[in-house]
Order: sequence, then structure tokens, then C-alpha cells
Amino acid sequence: MVPKGVMVLALTRDDVRRLVPMADAVELMKTALAELSAGYADSPLRTVLRVAGTEPGTGTDALFMPASVPATGALGLKMVAVSSGNPARGLPLIHAVVVLADPETGQPLAIVDGTYLTALRTGAVSGAATDLLARRDSRTLVVFGAGAQARTQAAAVHAVRDLTRIIVVAPRPEGLARFREAMVAEWPKVAALVETTSDPGAVAEADIVCAATTSRTPVFDDALLRPGSHVNAVGAYTPAMQEIPAATVRRATVVVDVVEAAMAEAGDLVIPLKDGTIGPEHIRRELGQVVAGTAPGRESAEEVTFFKSVGNAVQDVVVARRALDRALELGVGQKLNLG
Repeated sequence: MVPKGVMVLALTRDDVRRLVPMADAVELMKTALAELSAGYADSPLRTVLRVAGTEPGTGTDALFMPASVPATGALGLKMVAVSSGNPARGLPLIHAVVVLADPETGQPLAIVDGTYLTALRTGAVSGAATDLLARRDSRTLVVFGAGAQARTQAAAVHAVRDLTRIIVVAPRPEGLARFREAMVAEWPKVAALVETTSDPGAVAEADIVCAATTSRTPVFDDALLRPGSHVNAVGAYTPAMQEIPAATVRRATVVVDVVEAAMAEAGDLVIPLKDGTIGPEHIRRELGQVVAGTAPGRESAEEVTFFKSVGNAVQDVVVARRALDRALELGVGQKLNLG
């Protein structure tokens, strides 16, 4: 008997964008993180390979992240590469792919473009945190960064709060121009609210702050951050990176995606832990616990809340699985026979 070929569905960036709207992605983040905090999902700490570039100051961080979320039928592996020299080459900073398998048989099911998916779920987890932690009357969002991650931060917060202003802060005019152009093309309703500046002092206007940069030093002055603000930080993914001032972390109620990973990888937390600004007891609350009601969210209007995400593969595989399920329903995607 000749064995049947293994059919795998390939889904592109445009497929994922069409199949998983931002509002759906926000709700998927709540489910995935609640399952993870409750111990029903599984996601080991990521494996990171650092590959030196051919030119000084360049290189690639390759991250490998498996995950299983039984509640959604999601089992898969994400590989993401962050290549510091890519912007100068005219290429995206981040490339990624997600591979899904059948949790019963182990048979490969899909290969999903992960570059947009990464930006989508990273925005969506900030949207989920904002929905749970930011004041309901929040109207002004300040975004630090002008890349693909920053765009989905703006779109996700817009999906959960009735914003009237979105102020985007980045040092280069050309980056701000590209941000605006991309938002007009991809999120036109959000683009209508966008203002741009190179002045980090814009944080003084914020009800909500999103930081989506690769900075190694804080991107704003804590003294300018108003009481009652909510801060999302998603850019710093190594212990040496720091977007958020230690003083902000010290005075904020801190919520993370996964405590173990955040304390090992998030410079925004590792640095103030090492210098004694905060102690380990300051980092105990996971967003999944807030979703489930086993930990409190915001408790007062004057409280500063801070959500730090280093990313977790449960977020990727649940979005990829939703994209696959909808693709099968709608006949979307390209079938590949692996033989």
C-alpha cells in the first residue's frame, strides 16, 4: 500500500490578517494566558541562539518556542529571528514562522507566517492587559516606537478603549512617516487619531502608554507619568534591555504574562531587581490570574498599573490554530504535500 502524503496548509501574512481580527486576538490572549496560569497549557522557557553578524554591531537572536494549549487544540512551535542589521538592509527586524501539529497524532497541520502573527498577538496581549487594567475613561494613548509592533499596539488599545488621541513617539521622521502610511493602509480608523512627535515628553499626556522598542535605556521620564496611568511594555526581551524607568516599576502594580519568564528575561524587571529598587515580591501577579479572577486588577483610579510581556508561545499557537480552523472553514490557504 502506498502511504498517503501528509498535507500541510500554508497560511500567509494576508491570510492571518483576514482570518483573525484584532478583537478576536485580544480574547484569544485572555484564554491562552488564563490556561497557562492555571497550569492547563504548557510552554517551556524559550531557547535562544545568538548568531554574530558579518559586520560589527549586527547579528541575529533566534528564539525557539514550543507550546500546547489543549483547550483550543493548539500544539506547535514558533521560531522567531530578530536581526539587528535588517533595517539597514531594507528588511523587517523580525521574521517568524509557526508550525502546527495535530495534538492526537503529531501530524503536521500548518505552516503559518509568524511575522505579522507576532505583531498581532503582541498587540493583542497589550489590548487584553489594557482592557483588564486601564481606567475605563482612558482616552489618550502614547506609543513609543514606530515599527510593526507599535502599529498593532495602537490597533489593539483602540479595540478596547474609546480613544480620542494616539501620540506616536520615535526619533526619526522617516520612521514616523512609515508608521502613518502603514496605519492608513491597515487600520484607517486608528490612523485618523494618530499624531507623531520625536519628543518623549509626550508621555505627560498619556492615560495609556505602550512601549514597543528595542531600547536599552528608559524611553520616558517617570516624573512625567501621571497617576492613574496604565503602561504596557513589550519591546525589551533580554535582561539588558530596559524601556521603562525603574521608578515607574517601583510605584506601579506590576502584572506579567508569566512570572518565571519575566524574572529571567525582562530587563525592565531584572535591572531594578538587581539594583534593589524592587524585590521579587513585587512580581507575583500574572495576567491570566487577573482574567480568571484569582488575582486583582486595578484597585483605584490613582494607581499606576504596569503590564510587562516577554511573549509566550501559547499566544502564538492559539492565534495560529484559530487561523487554521477558519482557513479550513473558508477554503483559504495553499495546500502542500510533504510526501
